Amino acid sequence: MADTKRRKLRTFPGISADQFQHPADVRATEALKKVPGLGKAMAKVMEYGLERLYYLDNTASNVRVTEKMFGRMHQSLRWACQILDIEEPPELYVTLDPNPNAWTYGHTKPFIILTSGLVDLLTDEERFFVIGHELGHIKAGHVLYTLIARNIAQIVTLLGQATLGIGAILGQGLVYALLEWYRKAELTADRAGLLCVQNLDVCIHTFMKLAGGSSTLIAQMDKDEFVRQIGIYEDADRSGLNKAYKVLLTSKRSHPYAIMRASELVAWNGEEYERLCEQFST
Repeated sequence: MADTKRRKLRTFPGISADQFQHPADVRATEALKKVPGLGKAMAKVMEYGLERLYYLDNTASNVRVTEKMFGRMHQSLRWACQILDIEEPPELYVTLDPNPNAWTYGHTKPFIILTSGLVDLLTDEERFFVIGHELGHIKAGHVLYTLIARNIAQIVTLLGQATLGIGAILGQGLVYALLEWYRKAELTADRAGLLCVQNLDVCIHTFMKLAGGSSTLIAQMDKDEFVRQIGIYEDADRSGLNKAYKVLLTSKRSHPYAIMRASELVAWNGEEYERLCEQFST
């Protein structure tokens, strides 16, 4: 966080999620609301108390970040909340898992989890970007749909049992709609992460490591080469067949490819991003 302090990061008092929400997220959310079975899925989440269940399991299993426990990350959390104008910082935990990942659970009382693999892989500023990303999910109201998306298999089974199998059939459409929404919601959260760290290079380095980072090879990674790889990915869209392949490859993924996320953030880090920052300049 030392570097971010020296850069005198801008805060965004009063910012609303729709000011940085990705258009694809808006469209996917509207489409999701029209899918049969969503209301029943939400009801099952509440009926079976999945939010409370995961909170209790998380509290028992993981280590909570506080001023005295992982104090630097706690400072990052509080600073990111100030930047995004989130009044009450959510609870933040670290879980023992070598796979680099992070997620946010809960609707009435959301909490954030970072894996030890992610913590070990990233620098302080890169972790700050990830924390800002997760806060973006909270700011944008993603957390209820996220809870459903992460438990959709169990929910579809419950719907089938409650409706003699009809709900399970309808639920398959809900599965694909949720995954489509989930991928688009990530693009909004990435924008929130950039608003926090306010340095595109930090974001690119994070995506680069998530795509192919190795603790023993990080020193040999080159950002410019990764940016060139983004260009190759974008150029592939000139072929209609390649576009179809991209749809096929991503349809069952919960997250976009890291290189696609980097591409989207590079595109946003221009006039639109500058205009938003100017609105909050002092």
